[in-house]
This record gives sequence, structure tokens and C-alpha cells, in this order.
Amino acid sequence: MLNCALKQAKTVAIGGHIRPDGDCFGSCMGLYQYIRSSYPNIVVDVYLEEMPTCFHMFPVAKEILHEVKDEVYDLFISLDCASVDRLGFSQCLFDSAKKTLCVDHHVSNSGFACENYIVPEASSTSELIYNLIDKSTITTEIAECLYVGIVHDTGVFQYSSTSPETMEAAAELMRRNIRASEIIDKTYYEKTYVQNLMLGKALQESQLLLNRKVIASHITKETMDANGIKPSDLEGIVSQLRVTQGVEVAIFMYELAKEEFKVSLRASGDVNVSKVAQHFGGGGHVKAAGLTMNGTAQEIVDKLIEQIQIQL
Repeated sequence: MLNCALKQAKTVAIGGHIRPDGDCFGSCMGLYQYIRSSYPNIVVDVYLEEMPTCFHMFPVAKEILHEVKDEVYDLFISLDCASVDRLGFSQCLFDSAKKTLCVDHHVSNSGFACENYIVPEASSTSELIYNLIDKSTITTEIAECLYVGIVHDTGVFQYSSTSPETMEAAAELMRRNIRASEIIDKTYYEKTYVQNLMLGKALQESQLLLNRKVIASHITKETMDANGIKPSDLEGIVSQLRVTQGVEVAIFMYELAKEEFKVSLRASGDVNVSKVAQHFGGGGHVKAAGLTMNGTAQEIVDKLIEQIQIQL
């Protein structure tokens, strides 16, 4: 599917979801470099919002475009994006493209492109890209990008979506002489002092609900502004909440604007948090989902608890 679409295109745009994470970055930049090396006659551009600074360790990150060109592309490839509106500023290029292709692993993705390759059980979109491209052409640079995507969306190979095939793909990428340990340390574990302060604050002010099966916490915009915190600085907090003993669902929220919160949900039990998110207009995976909700932090938690309690 992918190579067939590329053979028919002279210009290609690649876009990922708003507030890009490791898998979004890894799949987009891995595919970008694959197209440049395997299809040198194609003009290819990547459109993503500003990345967390940890991804600046990859030289190719400086080639990402943050503003759209006045161009109609032959092909727009959407990666790791569950719905067209989550493409953000690059959606206009998707809408105007002559052909569109979506590669994704979100269970909530209904297939919004001309052609769709959606595999909900896959660990990551980066693993899907690995499966779609010609393995013999994978360079060290391509391998590093796909590896970081797999690492981030599997929680360093600990989430339930990590399959034997995922581990085999990661092993093959490691054989390309990549900086495997450094990538994990620098992009997944390493935090700034202020990031650790926010983690501490979120843990200290968290609350246990529903017989201690749910944990919830939030960070206000006032706190973020006072500490110079960006949304990308809060990555990983919900995962840390999730590993609390006895907890089946973790809720973490940060305030985008007055009484408007970005909500992240993680599950370690049988609760399908994608179903909870979809009830409020969001989406994601069975064990990891997100959405945006309006109201006070307590009002939002109360509404989420109602839906979680139905499943528990």
C-alpha cells in the first residue's frame, strides 16, 4: 500500500497529531527519511507542531516544518493520528491533497483518508511503518527514529501492546548500530528539575477514588505559567500515577485555558479508557486515551468517574 502510493506521487506531505509525542515524531521522521533515501525524485515535507526538546538529539528534527506551504501535494500521509481534526495546522494540506493515506494504531480511528492502514493491536505507528517499508533500506537514522517511537508507545516495552513481533522489530532496528540506551535515557527517562517538581506536585495532590481503584490529579494553567511549563513538560505523569498499587485507572489533567483541560487516561486493569474518552468526544487506545473537557477539575473528574464506574 505505502510503496504503491509513493510510486504514483511526486510531492508528499507527512503530518502527525497535535502535541506530538515519541511515536508521532518517530513514525513521521522515520518515514520521511525512508522516502528521501528510497525515492530521491519525490519532494517530501514533514509538518508537526513544536517538539519536546529531548527529540532535538536527532539531527533530522531541524527539518520539520511548523508552518504550511502554499502547495497542493500529490499525497498526504497522516501518521499516528486518530481523526482528521487532530492534524492541527496541517489539516488544510490534507484536505487539499490529491490523495491521502492514513497509517495508525488508535482503536478510535474510523478511517478518514482515501486509503487507510489501521491496526489497533499494534504497539505503535512506528512499528507499522517498520512493517511497511523495505527492510533492506533501513539506515541507522531511520532505525533510530522508528526505535524511539516504539520505545515511547510501549513504555519501554512494558505495556500490554508489546508483542513478540514488537520485540523482534526493535531487535532488528538495534542491529542498525543505533544509540539504543541513549535514546531511552535522553528521551524517555531524563527530566528537567522543573519537570520533576511538577511530577512531585501531581503526586502530592493526587486523590484516590472508587475504593482506591482510580487515582486523579491535575495541574492548573496558573501553576504552569508560574513555572514556565509547557504541555510537553508534563509527559509521563499519568504513567507514573498508573503504577500506584491497587490502581486500575489513572486520570491526569492540565489546564489549557480557564476551565478547559487536556485529560489523559491510563488503565492497568480491565477498564477500556478509549470507550470513556469517546463518550466525551475523545479517543485513543484501550489502555491509553485522551480528550479535552470543559469545567472545573473536580467537575471533570466526577463526570469521568461516572463512566469508569460503569465498567468497574
